[in-house]
Amino acid sequence: MSVFNFHPQMLFGMPNAGELVITLLIVIIFFGGKKIPELAKGLGKGIREFNEAKDGIKSEIESGMKEKEKIPASNTTGTRETTI
Repeated sequence: MSVFNFHPQMLFGMPNAGELVITLLIVIIFFGGKKIPELAKGLGKGIREFNEAKDGIKSEIESGMKEKEKIPASNTTGTRETTI
C-alpha cells in the first residue's frame, strides 16, 4: 500500500478558486502592475494574427475546391493535348 494515492485523472482537473488566486498573485509579483497590460495587449495581438492566418488559409482551400469543381470533366481523362 502506498503512502500517496496518486490518480492521473487528478492532474487534468480545472483549478479551483484558491489556485487561481495564488497564480494571479505570482503573476503580479513577477511582472508587476505596469507589465500586465502590455502582456495582455501582446497576447491579444498574437491571437488576432493567428485567427487572420487561419481564416486566410481556410478561404484559399475553399477557393481551390471551387476552382476544381469548375474544371470540365472531359479534360480529366489523363491525356495531354499538344498543339503544333
